Amino acid sequence: MDSQSNCVVVTGFGPFRQHLVNSSWEAVKELSKLGLGTDMEVELRTLQLPVDYREAKQRITRIWEDCQPQLAVHVGVDTSAKVIFLEQCGKNRGYRDADIRGFRPEGGVCLLGGPDVIESVVSMKAICKHVAVQDVEVTFSRDAGRYVCDYAYYFSLHHGNGHAALIHIPPLSRWLPASLLGRVLQVIIQEMLEEIGKAQVHSLVCRKPNSQKEATGGCLL
Repeated sequence: MDSQSNCVVVTGFGPFRQHLVNSSWEAVKELSKLGLGTDMEVELRTLQLPVDYREAKQRITRIWEDCQPQLAVHVGVDTSAKVIFLEQCGKNRGYRDADIRGFRPEGGVCLLGGPDVIESVVSMKAICKHVAVQDVEVTFSRDAGRYVCDYAYYFSLHHGNGHAALIHIPPLSRWLPASLLGRVLQVIIQEMLEEIGKAQVHSLVCRKPNSQKEATGGCLL
């Protein structure tokens, strides 16, 4: 991903089943108004994905081909959740539920011959420890549920060499309005970008040739 542009792409999902208003897209719209903060030297781009396996796959592919973001963050709704989940990995198999068009991936697989699991380069567990917005609970998960959001996440991790994230949020409520969810997304993504930046510095230092490093045979920080 050496040709990454200076942008972050954040997606939410459109309506599905009885959920005519998807909290994920409402939260992303609020984030778009807030931005990522004046000290973040990145461009924020937002996009709605349909709850459609094939179309979501095509749009994810275009995101990575056209934008080459340093990070793609996908926001989905977990209709039974009471907290926000940061998903550590995407899974390749087990997609049995039909999308809004009645389609199911053949064999329940995202990518034929692909790895069963792809991990994000972002440590979701570490991010959870640094996020505090009002009384909103944020935790991490290793099972994103095998629906279109998990499917899209897997493809994004595949195309972006792990530079992707999936955030599952609860439905909108009196206690969790879109405005608050947008603010939580802002803080989470700021933390993710900070962690990625630290990892890049660490990588550069490790690769930098110098006599001290060669003498010790390790990375100096």
